[in-house]
Amino acid sequence: MFLVTEADAAAIRAVLDQAGELSAAIEVRRLFPGITDNAKARAHARAIAGWKPWPVPAFPVTRLHGRPERGEV
Repeated sequence: MFLVTEADAAAIRAVLDQAGELSAAIEVRRLFPGITDNAKARAHARAIAGWKPWPVPAFPVTRLHGRPERGEV
């Protein structure tokens, strides 16, 4: 299991668009050294490149309860 930030995903998408799938697999392996198999790195690159960013909420979320935030007393 590994965590992909939006910056990592954008880098992988950019490499895939500019240089192709093999280069994107190499970028995945560079960012995540635990992935050692090229076939798995290619599959991960294709999956990550297909992700869409989460949509921005239509309106802000407001708290209705007067609970203190973490760290506050």
